[in-house]
Amino acid sequence: MKFAHLEKTKDFWFLIIISFVFFLFRLPSLFEPYWYGDEGIYQVIGMALKQGRLLYAEIWDNKPPLLYVLYAFFSSDQFSLRLVSLIFGLFATVAFFFLAKLLFLTSKKIIFYTTSLFAILFAMPFLEGNIANAENFMLFPILLAALLVVRHLSSKNRWELLGAGFLLSIAFLFKTVAIFDLAAFLVFLFLVLYKDKKHFVSQIGDFAIFLGSFSLPILGVALFFIFSGIFTDFFNAAFFQMVGYVEYGNKFLIGQGLLFFKLILLSFFLGFLFLKRTVFSHASLFILSWLAFSLFNAFFAQRPYTHYLLVLLPSLVLFAGLIFHGGFFKEGTFKLAQAIKMQKAILTVFLLLLFILGKNFHVYGKISSYYQNFILFMAGKKSVFSYRAFFDRNTPRDYAVAEFLKTHTKEKDQVFIWGNNAQVYTLVGKLPPGRYTVAYHAASSRASLLETQSDLEKKKPRFIVIMPKQGQIPYPLSSYSLRFIIEEISIYESIL
Repeated sequence: MKFAHLEKTKDFWFLIIISFVFFLFRLPSLFEPYWYGDEGIYQVIGMALKQGRLLYAEIWDNKPPLLYVLYAFFSSDQFSLRLVSLIFGLFATVAFFFLAKLLFLTSKKIIFYTTSLFAILFAMPFLEGNIANAENFMLFPILLAALLVVRHLSSKNRWELLGAGFLLSIAFLFKTVAIFDLAAFLVFLFLVLYKDKKHFVSQIGDFAIFLGSFSLPILGVALFFIFSGIFTDFFNAAFFQMVGYVEYGNKFLIGQGLLFFKLILLSFFLGFLFLKRTVFSHASLFILSWLAFSLFNAFFAQRPYTHYLLVLLPSLVLFAGLIFHGGFFKEGTFKLAQAIKMQKAILTVFLLLLFILGKNFHVYGKISSYYQNFILFMAGKKSVFSYRAFFDRNTPRDYAVAEFLKTHTKEKDQVFIWGNNAQVYTLVGKLPPGRYTVAYHAASSRASLLETQSDLEKKKPRFIVIMPKQGQIPYPLSSYSLRFIIEEISIYESIL
C-alpha cells in the first residue's frame, strides 16, 4: 500500500514539474507581436464572426469552423488565444503521460522520458508550438481519445469508445486531418479484436459506437450550415478546397500520383501489421498503426510546413520510447539474439525516419535566440522595434502601417490590404471589404478576383494598401491617388 502511494506521489510530482517546465518554455509565446500570417487570418475571421458576418459566405478560409469560433469567442486577442493554447498543451502533456503509462506499464523511466520529450518539443517553437494554430488545439482531444481507446481493450467499457469518437470529432472540427487519427485507432481496434469473421461480427457494435459518436457533432455542424443556407460554401471551403491544395504538391506522373504512391505504401504496411498481428504486442500495434497514419498525415499535402509535424509528434515520441522499452513483440515470440537483431533494425528505421523528416520539413532553428530575445526585451535591454523585428523583419513595418491607418481613418472608414499579412486588419481593428483576408486567397481564381473587385466597388474603402512584392494590383485605381509610401508600402487614398 505504501509503495503504491509512493508511486502515485512520484507521478504527481513529475507532472507538476514537467507542467511547470512546459509553462516556462511556452511563456514567451504570450508576449509575441502580431506577426504570424495564419494567425492573422484566424484573427480577422474571429473579428468578422463577432460582428455578425457568416463564416465561409461572408468571411473565408479553408478549415472547419471550430478554430474560427474559438478565435471569435476570445475576440481574436492573441494573448488570450496563446494562453488557451498553453493550457491545451498542459492538458495534452498530462494525457500523453497517462497514455504512456498504459503502453509502457511498469517501465517508469520510459514513461517519464517520453513524456518529458513530448512536453519540451511541444512547448518550444521548434515545431511552432508557440503558435495558436489548429494543430496546437487538436493534440489534447486526440491524445485523450487515444487514451480511451487503449483503455477500452481492458475495460470493455463502450462509454470510452463513445467519448473517444466525440473527442476525435472535436479535433476534426478544428482540422480535417484528424480523420487520420480516427483511421489509425479503428485499424488498431481491428488488429487487436479480429480473431475470425464470426468473432469480428460480434464486435461490430464497438465500431458503430465509435464511428457514430464521431459523426454526430459533424452532422450537427453540417445541419447548422444547411439551415443557414450556406452549406455549399461550408463544404467547398472546409472539404472540397482540400483537393486542389493536396494536388498541388502531389503531382507525379498524374495529378495525385505521389499521394497514390503514399497510399500504397501505407496499405502495404497495414497489411504487414495484419499478417503479423499475433507477433506484435498490443502497445506495438497501437503505436505502429498511429505512427503510420501520422506519417501519412504529415506528408499528405507534401508541403514543408513546420506545424504539420505536430500531428506526428505523439506517435513518433512513443515509437522512440517503444524502441528503448523493448516491448515490440509478445513474450516468447523470439529468442533473445533474434529480438536484439530486430531491435537494432527497428532503431535503424527510426533514424532513417528522422533523416527523411529533416529533409522534407522546416523546423525552427533559432531556439536559444528566441528565448534570449524575450529575456532581453523583458529586462529592458532591447527596443520594441528590435524585439518585433526578431520574429519577422516585416513586423515593425506592419505595425507602422497599422498605426498610420488607425490615425487617418474614422470608425466608418474601410481599408483594403493587397498583401498576405491579414494581421494588419487586426491591428487596425477593421475588416476587409469582402470575404477574403489575404491576396493569395483573393487571387486564387478568376471568380475570387472578380468577387473582390465587386466588393471594392460596393464598399469603396478609403485606403487601399499595396504591400511590397505583390506585383501589380489587379484592380483599377482610377478613383484613388497615391498619398503615402511607408517602407515600400504604397497607400492609396480615395479622391471621391
